[in-house]
Amino acid sequence: MSTPFASAAPYYARYRSPYPREIHTLLADRFALDGSQTVLDLGAGPGTLGLPLASLADHVYAVDPEPAMLAEGTRLAEERGLTNISWLRGDAARVTRLCLPRIDLCVIGKAFHRMDRGRLLADLDDVLAPRGGLGVVVSLRRPGDRGPAWLAAVEEVRERFLGPGSPGQSDLDDWEDLGDLLAKSPFSRVETHRCDLLVRRTVDEVIGLQLSFPSSSPAVLGDRMAAFEAELRRALLDHDPRGTYARTLRIGAAVATRPRR
Repeated sequence: MSTPFASAAPYYARYRSPYPREIHTLLADRFALDGSQTVLDLGAGPGTLGLPLASLADHVYAVDPEPAMLAEGTRLAEERGLTNISWLRGDAARVTRLCLPRIDLCVIGKAFHRMDRGRLLADLDDVLAPRGGLGVVVSLRRPGDRGPAWLAAVEEVRERFLGPGSPGQSDLDDWEDLGDLLAKSPFSRVETHRCDLLVRRTVDEVIGLQLSFPSSSPAVLGDRMAAFEAELRRALLDHDPRGTYARTLRIGAAVATRPRR
């Protein structure tokens, strides 16, 4: 039987928004990526963070516990002609047991909030090279932003099918908590950046996005999936028959390195 993450994988690879180019430019600049470094993409999913860095690194190790996510990443890498990525099954709790070479940059995306972050940051102190560091990239709450009106229609359908409080696109991170956590870690020299990304989606893309969340994946919806898609389509088109739905996402990146000595 398919798990929520496994069944979400093809939708994740197709419908999740890529990170803004500014994020990858920031990481490349701060860690002087010139094709000689080794990068670890931890909780990689299908490589949303790691794939764009592959052309700037000697090698990328993409680690995720879900084989279906790794399969999607492998497919995307092959489509892009990238041959310097190793796709490894594993998780943050076993990062010191992965027999990796010295890592110059570890990148972590949204999976960071599901990890034992205190333990992970301590373990990364053993994995990262002396001048290495990490880049944590998360979706942020925009102060005072309740989201576009069409999002309420999506949440209403989600609540009917999945119950109240089902995490979806409202599952965002608190920037202050992240900064405090990093400041107390071995990588206490922290630099933070924010950028906004305007995303426009069609009806099919909004529906696909919902199926990319483990909480509303095909495995969770089961035989209600067709009804969920139909109700979501109806709700969106009732809200705006033009069929285009825009939202501004705020992306935060924290670059953390060891303090200078």
